[in-house]
Amino acid sequence: LLGCDTMDIENLSFSFGLQTVFDDVTIHISSSDHIGIVGVNGAGKSTFFHLLLGDLEPDYGRIFIPNHLRLAYLPQVLKDEISNMNISVFDYVSTGRPIKELESKLSKIYEESASKDEQTSKKLLKEASKIQERLDYYNPYHAEEEMLDILMGMNLFDLMDKELSNLSGGEKSKVAFARLLYSKPEIILLDEPTNHLDNESKEFVMNFLKKYHGLILIISHDLPFLNEVTNKTLFLDKMTHKMELFSGSYEVFQKRKQEKRLANERLLVKQEKEEEKLKKIIAKYIRGNEKKARIAKDRQKKLARLEEEKVVLEKKYKEAKFQMKIKTKGDYYPLKVEHLTFGYQKDNILFEDFSLEMMRGQRYLVLGENGVGKSTFLKLLMGYLTPFSGTITFGKDVSVAYYAQEHELLDENKTIIEQFSDITKDISFLRGVLGRFLFFGDDIYKKVAILSPGERSRVALAKLALQEANFLLLDEPTNHLDPDTEEIVAKTFLEYPGTMLVVSHNPDFVSHLNIEKMIYLPSGKIIDYDENIVRAYQLLDENPDLKI
Repeated sequence: LLGCDTMDIENLSFSFGLQTVFDDVTIHISSSDHIGIVGVNGAGKSTFFHLLLGDLEPDYGRIFIPNHLRLAYLPQVLKDEISNMNISVFDYVSTGRPIKELESKLSKIYEESASKDEQTSKKLLKEASKIQERLDYYNPYHAEEEMLDILMGMNLFDLMDKELSNLSGGEKSKVAFARLLYSKPEIILLDEPTNHLDNESKEFVMNFLKKYHGLILIISHDLPFLNEVTNKTLFLDKMTHKMELFSGSYEVFQKRKQEKRLANERLLVKQEKEEEKLKKIIAKYIRGNEKKARIAKDRQKKLARLEEEKVVLEKKYKEAKFQMKIKTKGDYYPLKVEHLTFGYQKDNILFEDFSLEMMRGQRYLVLGENGVGKSTFLKLLMGYLTPFSGTITFGKDVSVAYYAQEHELLDENKTIIEQFSDITKDISFLRGVLGRFLFFGDDIYKKVAILSPGERSRVALAKLALQEANFLLLDEPTNHLDPDTEEIVAKTFLEYPGTMLVVSHNPDFVSHLNIEKMIYLPSGKIIDYDENIVRAYQLLDENPDLKI
């Protein structure tokens, strides 16, 4: 071991069935490193986190994390138990530091030591000293002030008295992030942490993490964020199943990787020339006299060494490919919403007397601040929620396909292939479809529960494509996608011939969709598409004074 402040990964091997993820990986990570974790889809980024968390066991090797280093994890998708808590934001975040518990323990130990003999009392006071050290680490006299700074920095101050169960998905994720930062863990694991952050919150988080005295491991497709926060980059190589730790941010890593590739290409050309030369000598001398035969054998040994050391260039990985077809055109007016009123509580109406009529082929964007009911509106259209009043009517021959933001429609206990049993049981056909979404071989027998959010997104998109629906309801479809896949998805939806209603604050994605109108919630006002407004929401999601 390199020391008590080091995370040591030694000879780590891990597989899902016959599919190798990591093979004999050894790396040593300092407790002060800020590391960006990168690699293509399926390289094992989320799997690596679950191994660190102890959710998965290595097949071989070990992961050593010193006991005194506490580990905290922010997943891409929050667990249901957090979402349904009937506790205020303030109370939930404040539980991040166990100050009251430590103070109570300290008080009990001092009381107990007063009535004990000298030897027992010394032991108790030694224990008290350790607890006091931990308590001091949490800075109890200024803890609430630090918590309020975090809540204000992340634009959560106005939500302090709200119950978690009444928040939107994006707000819950921000609150969970705020609690993690407040809890001061020695090791932070972040999986796509900027998905639900507005620009102001993101700026605060970047500055906070840059100054953070602890180990941070980040999986993110937000390259500017990685470049700002990280000082090292851990590359997970899907082809070799190894990991390599580079000094420097993602931008530095990319330059070094490119330089290494060019050097390898030059070396490969040199090796291939040498290989050709050795083969010619061997072919010429192998059947000659004794002297020539010795030369040939010597060259055979050199050729064997060369082949063993020969450079293998990094493989270019396949990209997802799919089409969105429709079976029938459907009604000329596929959707009519009349006088819709809904709220989760009678005294907290999200939208009131809202009406909408869409024509076939139209594309509408649903826009609004966090918590105004964008996802709720789509769930109402799907019939998952019942309005207080008003009607929702889909036209004749209108088939609806819904992409849920957090993949709620996927059954975690079923394999990838089982997710499609309601569509078709033709395994050969499904293999072809799933191959276009980068699921090959035994991948299709993986349970959804072990998939990364990016992989779940691809499963959800595959289901969406196979339904051949003429009306799409899309709730933040790019949240968990890497930039390359996001671009492919945008092009595919651009060519889609049906009607579309999209929730998204991703202007780069939305700008490729030919959106005609925008529905601004909670007012229900419908306006012409304006990219500047979408970009404004990306920057000022939580600014109530935004004018449109």
